[in-house]
Amino acid sequence: MHSPLGNPAFIDAIVILGAAGIVIPAFARFRITPIIGFILVGILLGPSGLGSLQGQYDWLQFVTINDREAIAPFAEFGIILLLFSIGLELSFKRLWSLRRLVFGVGAAELIASGLIIGSVLYLLGQNAPGALGLGLALALSSTALVLPMSGTKSPVGRAALAMLLFEDVAIVPIIFLLGAISPAMTSDGGWDDLGRTLLLGGAVITVMLVLGRLILPRIFAQAARTKSPELFLAVSLLVIILASLATAATGLSPIVGALLAGLLIAETEYHGEVEVITQPFKGLALGVFLITVGMQVDIRVVLENWASLITAVVGVVVVKAVVTGGLLRFAGARPGTATEAGVLMASPSETTLIVLAAATQAQLIQPQTAAFWQIVTAIGLTITPLLAKFGHDIARRMEMRSDGAGQDEQPVEAQQTIIIGFGRVGKLIADLLTTHDQKFLAVDTDIDTVAKARRDGYPIMFGNVSRNEMLDRLRLGHAKALVLTMDEPVLSVQIVKKVRAWVPDLPIVARARDIDHAAELYQAGATNAVPEALEGSLQLSEAVLVENGVAMGPVIASIHELRDIYRKQIQEHGDMEQEPKLKSMTTSTNRATADDLVPDGLSPQEQS
Repeated sequence: MHSPLGNPAFIDAIVILGAAGIVIPAFARFRITPIIGFILVGILLGPSGLGSLQGQYDWLQFVTINDREAIAPFAEFGIILLLFSIGLELSFKRLWSLRRLVFGVGAAELIASGLIIGSVLYLLGQNAPGALGLGLALALSSTALVLPMSGTKSPVGRAALAMLLFEDVAIVPIIFLLGAISPAMTSDGGWDDLGRTLLLGGAVITVMLVLGRLILPRIFAQAARTKSPELFLAVSLLVIILASLATAATGLSPIVGALLAGLLIAETEYHGEVEVITQPFKGLALGVFLITVGMQVDIRVVLENWASLITAVVGVVVVKAVVTGGLLRFAGARPGTATEAGVLMASPSETTLIVLAAATQAQLIQPQTAAFWQIVTAIGLTITPLLAKFGHDIARRMEMRSDGAGQDEQPVEAQQTIIIGFGRVGKLIADLLTTHDQKFLAVDTDIDTVAKARRDGYPIMFGNVSRNEMLDRLRLGHAKALVLTMDEPVLSVQIVKKVRAWVPDLPIVARARDIDHAAELYQAGATNAVPEALEGSLQLSEAVLVENGVAMGPVIASIHELRDIYRKQIQEHGDMEQEPKLKSMTTSTNRATADDLVPDGLSPQEQS
């Protein structure tokens, strides 16, 4: 019987799955994006790393990958799934709302970056057609990496999405343009092929739009009636594959079909289920793609040409960041948004590798030149998460300066309520205090939260309350009350102990995770601690009983009885002499009080 261990494809699959099983949890443990991990795996275990030693050590074939071409189809399928998932998050209405950015800033960014990079390469000795091909290739940005990091709903995410959408659409004309100016093809023939492909592709896309709106809802409805997750998954994958094959058959990129399939399904009521059921496949396939990117990097070549490679990477990043940021700023984006989007979009793209291959095939650039820029692209993709963090930090500092959110610019007045933590609960408390003409000052350690709150007009300062100097600046001895809403149990107990020792009479109201945490807060000196899990459960119980037709009187009595039981539990856990305070959720007239409007039952994820 033939052993599967003799099949290289089977061994490669085991290596990839093993890498995913190690990389994702290991990097998540240290809060580092697994993107870097997958690329490093490709560098280490690929044909330029340990894979090159398979001839000397046979056992390495079980833990390394020697043939990057063997897993390339899986990587391409990963990109197709990624574009499909992006389409699911969109709608035609939303795309239409982004048309100014897509065809305005997106087109200007690609053309301007491509011309600048190409001009520099031309001045350095590259022939004109080759410089044009390299410029357009390097001007592309990574859809696979940028959108998972930026999302599609934030200002930065919307700007990135718009420009990346134009690039995804432009990839096909770019490839045909390179073929049209190839020395091996006459210009007339090249342009004829380009026009024929675009015409045929447009017709196929139109047919897909019409048939998709008519057929897809019915197909997914039938799949949903079977209540079979397997059938639902099979139908989803079939739609992706057929749409990709349809556009690929016309000469367009298969990712265009995948994006269109996602857009069509997004218009149906089944898009949420499709998104959930395809998510694991997208993540794994994207990991395979990133491993192939790492395989493009040969450490020996990098060491031999490190100066040229660093210069090339820095040059591309700087040009694209400046052009993208400048165009967004010109289009009216805030300085922080323009800066962050510019830096995030600065590295080359996975589609850069496709354009480089097309330029090489068209004989516009030499294979050695293509290999050099492939390494530049791989390095650029590797540092994309670092660029994202750098751009985010710089943008937030710019926003803080422009909005005057620095802590020195926010005065601390006497008789204010100090709110530490400005998530949803902190914001609602601030709104209620404003309604009743109560002065307050909020404090938060998240610079994004502070900047946004300042833009919305809230009196807030940036600061780390774990430091005694920061607590001193709050002048708690002159404060009216202290409210702790942050989701940091240990820190909240520490703050209560410190403040109670300094200001014995200050009212301290704290959010508690559960009964045990509430007992700790009371022991530390809190005036009132509200267990979010407890109050949320009681409110849900009350709502269920009322909806089931139980009279309000018995419901309120039951809730009070349960609250008394929990009050005694807190007293026992905290070894307290007096019973703690627990707030009432409803009054006898079934009307909410001002305190009741604070949603203490919100989960930490909802508040952040």
